[in-house]
Amino acid sequence: MPLTMAQPGEYNLIKKVGGKPETRQFLENLGFIAGGQVTVINKVGGSLIVEVKGTRIAVNQDMAAKIMI
Repeated sequence: MPLTMAQPGEYNLIKKVGGKPETRQFLENLGFIAGGQVTVINKVGGSLIVEVKGTRIAVNQDMAAKIMI
């Protein structure tokens, strides 16, 4: 399921990062790598605040929909 469906506070394992090659590369540079762990901290106005590798990052729904957990 896409990251947009995750509930705040849940630990999730990233299974796949989709999208165009440049989108995948951008997300991987932020730390969204298959096999990595991601936690949704909060959902704010269509964006998600997530924690990846100890860093909090805001991603919009379009980007979050490309991250499969």
